[in-house]
Amino acid sequence: MLVMTLVLAAVGFTLLVIALMTGSVLWAWGCIAVCVAGAVLLLVSALASRKAAPAVAPADTKNGDVESDHGDSDGNSAQG
Repeated sequence: MLVMTLVLAAVGFTLLVIALMTGSVLWAWGCIAVCVAGAVLLLVSALASRKAAPAVAPADTKNGDVESDHGDSDGNSAQG
């Protein structure tokens, strides 16, 4: 579905360029219609993937397994 959204975005951009080159409002309205259809498709895809994704449990940090990134592990610092 995301590929179709990208295709609609490319078609919308092409219609926008044609509308600017020709000065025709009809091409501009076509661009707007295609872009709205792409936005709706993107929204539907995002909502569908949100429903389909299982809830991810947070990492267990009770054991103290979290490593800190505060420099050397032996306590020496390289400050000069």
